[in-house]
Amino acid sequence: MSIEILDQLENKVREAVETIQLLQLELDELKGKNNELTTQKENLKQENEQLKMEQANFQDRLRSLLGQIDNI
Repeated sequence: MSIEILDQLENKVREAVETIQLLQLELDELKGKNNELTTQKENLKQENEQLKMEQANFQDRLRSLLGQIDNI
């Protein structure tokens, strides 16, 4: 009877180890994806700032042109 209990315990431990290993692999994969998304987010932030600056420049130029038209 004790051999059966030890076999069951061994199987449960083996299953637990396999589950932990699978979870560790999944965690590593998710960390990699997280790093990619963080980089992508930073790139998008920079692009957004650049576009905001371009928009502000265009607005300034438009105001200037409208001001010149008003002076005519």
